Amino acid sequence: MRHSILILGGTAESRALAGRLAKDPRVVTELSLAGRTRNPAEQPVPVRIGGFGGVDGLVQYLTERGISILIDATHPYAAQMSHHAAEAAERTGVPLLSLRRSPWIRQLGDRWTEVESVAAAVTAVGADPRHVFLTLGRQELLPFEVAPQHDYLIRSVDPVEPPLTVPHAHYVTSRGPFAQADEVRLLTEHGVEVIVAKNSGGPASYGKIAAARALGIEVVLIRRPDLPQVSSAETVDDLLILLEQRLAHAPPASDSDFSLK
Repeated sequence: MRHSILILGGTAESRALAGRLAKDPRVVTELSLAGRTRNPAEQPVPVRIGGFGGVDGLVQYLTERGISILIDATHPYAAQMSHHAAEAAERTGVPLLSLRRSPWIRQLGDRWTEVESVAAAVTAVGADPRHVFLTLGRQELLPFEVAPQHDYLIRSVDPVEPPLTVPHAHYVTSRGPFAQADEVRLLTEHGVEVIVAKNSGGPASYGKIAAARALGIEVVLIRRPDLPQVSSAETVDDLLILLEQRLAHAPPASDSDFSLK
């Protein structure tokens, strides 16, 4: 009899956590990915891909699989999934832990304009033509089609298909982490005047923030959404401490309950 753990993932931290749990003989772990990335990084535990069908679907999944503990290690901006996880945990009684990396903090020399949404970011970039570096998810790029006057540099893990209906756009397909020196080179080569980004936190994509500070480039930073108040940690090590406490109280499930189907 082992404890069954479901990780809602999609971040570097979720992969690292899964790797740690894969070595723990007390637990059997499954990682759930939303499926927005075509070729996700290889994971150290079994993976399911796709949504659950809302809160009801997640409740059903937790119940049918006999999940002992649910861990929300999704992206800080995956607010809907985090709220669904909190509601499903409450309805099922399954303990919920959250792994939430801390946001970046403004430092001396940062030229940040903080906004509440992508639409607000479009406005903040301004009406005059500028060289704009977009570092958002593919689904969040469409609002910038209303501002075709800008020259866009767009970086994403997967190709942007279809491309934006703007006359000037250069696409870069790449997966982080991104070093500051490489970001300085990229920003300089493309004459970037403003970066649009989320305050994702963590080191993997901080290079562009540090590079912007070094070059005096403005950053339009989208603030984080409100997330449910649950037991949480900022690092994998701290999350594992919380998990140890939960494992002492959560009932184990049989391996057959958690077998992959």
